[in-house]
Amino acid sequence: MSTKKRRQRLRTRKRRFRQRSGKVETTKNKQAELQVGAKMESPAVELDGSFMEGGGQILRVAAALSCIGGSSVTITKVRAGRSTPGLRPQHLSGLQLVSDMCAGVLQGGAIGSTDVSLTPGKIRAGNYTADTHTAGSVCLLLQVALPCALYGDAPSILCLRGGTNADMAPQIDYTLQVFKPIVEKFGVLFDCDIQMRGFYPKGGGEVTATVPAVKELRAVTLLERGAIAKIHGRAYVAAVLPFKLAKDMAAAAVRAIRREVKELHVNIQAVQEKEAACGNASGIIIVAESSTGCLFAGSALGKKGAHADRTGTEAAEMLLRNLRHGGCVDEFLQDQLIVFMALAKGTSRIRTGAVTCHTQTAIHVAQRMTRAKFTITKCVDTPNVTHIIQCLGSGVPNPNLDTSA
Repeated sequence: MSTKKRRQRLRTRKRRFRQRSGKVETTKNKQAELQVGAKMESPAVELDGSFMEGGGQILRVAAALSCIGGSSVTITKVRAGRSTPGLRPQHLSGLQLVSDMCAGVLQGGAIGSTDVSLTPGKIRAGNYTADTHTAGSVCLLLQVALPCALYGDAPSILCLRGGTNADMAPQIDYTLQVFKPIVEKFGVLFDCDIQMRGFYPKGGGEVTATVPAVKELRAVTLLERGAIAKIHGRAYVAAVLPFKLAKDMAAAAVRAIRREVKELHVNIQAVQEKEAACGNASGIIIVAESSTGCLFAGSALGKKGAHADRTGTEAAEMLLRNLRHGGCVDEFLQDQLIVFMALAKGTSRIRTGAVTCHTQTAIHVAQRMTRAKFTITKCVDTPNVTHIIQCLGSGVPNPNLDTSA
């Protein structure tokens, strides 16, 4: 073959190679454009904020799942059935925190607003602070922020300020002693330190949570309760309240529990909070542990004019009510697990007592915001007492976490 023909053949091969490469690159670009277009054109989820429970829980579940899934969410009629409708400082602080964590756009973010929307960006790890400037619960701030922090690109540190032991919300002791050990089963590992306890009406409490990112969450099965193996608790007074109140709460709680649980020693410590507490307050939390690792609690806060005996008895009766139904979680934990069941990979099954309105509301929102599928069935052995909450999770992976290293 002549030199001229070889050169022509070589030029022809190069031209064909460039044409093929161009086609491949064009195809890749078109696919990328389609993917981006599909994401941008994904319709916002619209939720009725007055649905069922109709409170702040709808905001927390929707905002967290919007942040993680990347779908915009609009919530109308926020807390419409409450005596003071619309966003309160606690709700607004939580929404602003989540919006900061995902570089999102929050519209309607004002006290009293009844319509709010969140358009999320990418979740980024970092140090974040949320302050209710009231006695609003830091535990509810953690509820909305924790799932989001799990899907960052590195560990995050959350500094949360407000009430650590607030009415109509989990006490920080419940979060650490009941919620935390159970969500660890999903792969949620976080540390939480109480810097200062804060109480109604001033708040002033502060907790710091360190949350590592996860690749994905795993499904959990909690179907066997086993026997109650241990009951312990903590009755406290803060600031200038007399220590006798704590001792009276503890003694009343022990008496109430012993009427039904006679075979176990009940250890409730009386504690005087002096240094790390802001405000005068009292309260009690009692935790029961089962042989299979199930946890249940009863709690109460002291109120002006109420006897300490009554506060202790109220907490004990709450605990006993949750021990009678034979489920594996108490009435306050079941709705807090819905977000993690919806995000987990695989099928979760949890045996519980009566399914609360809070839980049904959380399920409704989770199914609107994710591909998770929930079913609730009555247990055959106790059809009128216990139920199985089952969820085929959406298996949302963490796109921000580099696992190649």
